[in-house]
Amino acid sequence: MTLESLLISKDAALLGVLRPTLEKLSVSVEVCAAIKTGAEMLQKRKFDAVIVDCDDLPGGIELLTSLRDTQSNGSSVAFAVLNGATTTQEAFKIGANFVLQKPLSPLNANRCFNAALNFMVRERRRYFRHPVEMAVRLNVPEGAETKATATDLSEGGMAMRIAGRLPKGVIIHLRFTLPGSKTALDLSGNVAWADGSGNVGVRFVEVPQSSQYQLEKWLTDRLQDELPVQLQPHLKTQ
Repeated sequence: MTLESLLISKDAALLGVLRPTLEKLSVSVEVCAAIKTGAEMLQKRKFDAVIVDCDDLPGGIELLTSLRDTQSNGSSVAFAVLNGATTTQEAFKIGANFVLQKPLSPLNANRCFNAALNFMVRERRRYFRHPVEMAVRLNVPEGAETKATATDLSEGGMAMRIAGRLPKGVIIHLRFTLPGSKTALDLSGNVAWADGSGNVGVRFVEVPQSSQYQLEKWLTDRLQDELPVQLQPHLKTQ
C-alpha cells in the first residue's frame, strides 16, 4: 500500500521534479492538467495529499480554497505551488498545509514532502478501514440488547450486519472486543446508513479515552503491516 497524491498542474517541469521525489517516498502521483477534471476527482476519490499549481493554472487558487469543503478530501494534506502571484501567507490562509515555490528544486521538494509524511500517514490512518469478522453487542434506546457482526472497522466507525432493522440517525451503544485483544470497548455511535437488508454503517460519536486509545493502537498495528517499510517509522510517531 502506497500513499496517494493528486497533482493538479500542466507544468511538465514541476511534474518532472515531483514524480521521482514522491515515488522515492512511496507516494504515488496522479496528474490532472485541468481544474475541472481535478475538481471532479476530488469529489469522487480520497487522496492523502493534494498538490495544486496555484499561480500558473487558472482557477488553482479557487480550487485550493474549495478543497476543505469537499467530503472526500476536506482533511487531506494540501500543498500550494506558487510562482510569485500569491504569497505564502495567503496560501496558508486559504487552506494550504505546505507551500512550494517555483522554480522547484529536487532538494526543496524532498525536504517539504519528508516534513509532510507524518501528516499524510496520519490522514491515511484516520480513514483506514480494516476488514473484520467481529461480534458486536448493541443497545438501542428503549430496546433490548441485539447482536451484530462487524464487517469492517475504522477510527471513526464500522460497518456491520444485523438481523432486523435500525433506523438511520438513531444513537446506539456498542460493546465489542477487538480481534486478538482481551479488553472490551464501550462506545456510542450514530446509524449513518442502512440498506434495509441488514447492512448498517455506524459513525462513532462518543468514545471514552481508553477505548479510543485501544482502537487507534489496534488500527495502527494493522496499517503498519500494509505500509511500505520506509513509511512505517512515520506511522509509529503518531
